[in-house]
Amino acid sequence: MSTATATVAARPGAVLADLLPASRVRDAALVLGGAALTGLAAQLAVPVPGSPVPVTGQTFAALLVGTALGARRGFLSLALYALAGVAGLPWFADGTSGAGAVSFGYILGMLLASAAVGALARRGADRSVPRMAGTMILGEAVIYAVGVPYLALAAHMSASQAIANGLTPFLIGDALKAALAMGLLPTAWKFVNKR
Repeated sequence: MSTATATVAARPGAVLADLLPASRVRDAALVLGGAALTGLAAQLAVPVPGSPVPVTGQTFAALLVGTALGARRGFLSLALYALAGVAGLPWFADGTSGAGAVSFGYILGMLLASAAVGALARRGADRSVPRMAGTMILGEAVIYAVGVPYLALAAHMSASQAIANGLTPFLIGDALKAALAMGLLPTAWKFVNKR
């Protein structure tokens, strides 16, 4: 590991993206890359019987982007993802676009969640498995706190129906995504610190 990389890795408040040489071009590329990763992950969509919301890789990507890039760049990545999708780029789940979908609230929740997990990563939450577990749980909770009420309003569902259709079927998948992130990010930091 270079001396500059070692200094960044040891610095409090660093996230993985900070290991790259700092520049505006780097930040722009990271924001664009984070949006693209989220858009690609959204195409991994599996319909859930009885629910208007599919299981996607989108939430995993959004939380990974926020954690790896930090709050500001993570939020900007998800904002770019949302704005481009609203403008017509077909990169929401199943190649859809626009703000009219009943699942659009989850995208709004991802904006907030990416900033929340990014802020926690700046405090070292991405460097150990237990702290990463709490970070992912918080991120998922933020997504559902916005997505489920939005689903209830947009789909004219009761609160219990929205929970049954927009939360409960996704808990096992979210636990698997969280487990993957819990292994991935702390391992990346261990690798960086050993180089």
